Amino acid sequence: MKSLAGRSFLLFGLCVLVLAGITISESTMGVMSLMVQHVITLAGLVLPAVCGVILGVLSLTRREGRPWLASAGIVLNGLIAAFHLLIVLFAG
Repeated sequence: MKSLAGRSFLLFGLCVLVLAGITISESTMGVMSLMVQHVITLAGLVLPAVCGVILGVLSLTRREGRPWLASAGIVLNGLIAAFHLLIVLFAG
């Protein structure tokens, strides 16, 4: 996908795959320290989602061809970033 909106949606897909991988390897994550779990969550889920939001906003401001894809990327990436950032901040 060459458009920024497509890349934003691609980052959302990456976040979903990372979330699935973390969920599958949950027993391994339990033996890690809490700080390592937070870093993995921030690097694997929050950072790509924030980048996806930024790419979606850039796509809308540049008025690329698919505004619905950019809007979906902004909303979905924003939800993932906000949810996992709140988990990191409030989960002790």
